[in-house]
Amino acid sequence: MFIETESTPNPQTLKFLPGREVMGARVLDLADAGAAAVSPLGEALFAVDGVERVFLGGDFIAVTKSTGEWQHLKPAIMGAIMDHFTRGLPLVREGADEAASGAAAEDDEVVAQIKELIETRVRPAVAQDGGDIIYQGFDEGSGVVYLHLRGACAGCPSSQMTLKHGIENMLRHYIPEVNAVEAV
Repeated sequence: MFIETESTPNPQTLKFLPGREVMGARVLDLADAGAAAVSPLGEALFAVDGVERVFLGGDFIAVTKSTGEWQHLKPAIMGAIMDHFTRGLPLVREGADEAASGAAAEDDEVVAQIKELIETRVRPAVAQDGGDIIYQGFDEGSGVVYLHLRGACAGCPSSQMTLKHGIENMLRHYIPEVNAVEAV
C-alpha cells in the first residue's frame, strides 16, 4: 500500500491519500480523541502523540496536529493508516453510522438552492484541500447562511477569507436572499 500526502492551506493539517476509498459519499469529523470512539482508524490516529483532529473524507484522511513537526509525525500516521487498511478493519463501528453525515429533512426553495450550491461547487473544492463545509442553517430574516467547517478547514488561517470572499460572494450572486455567510 502506497500512501501519498498533500499539504493543505492549513499548515497544521496534512492530507493523507491511501489510494482507495475511505468514506465514499460520507464524511466523518473526529474533533478529539473522545469522538474517535466510533472509528477504529480514528482511535489509532489519535494514539499518535501530537494528533489533534481527524477528518475522514471520500478518498482521503486529513490529520491536524497540535504539536510536533510533520517529518516526525508522518511515519507514525502513515503506519496507523496502513495497519488499519491491511487488517481490513471497519472505518466506523457498527451502530455508529449515524455519526457520519446523513440526509436532511425537506427544505424550502431557497434552502434547497443553498444546499445544492454547497454540494456541487463548495464541497468538492474544499475537499481538494482536505476539508469539508456543511450547511447548518439559514436565517430568512437576516439572510445569513450558517456553515460548519470541518477537516483542514476547521482552524485554517484562510477559512474566513474562503467564507467571505468565496462562498458568500457565490451564494449572494446566485441567491438574492443571502446577505452573509458565517461559520458555526
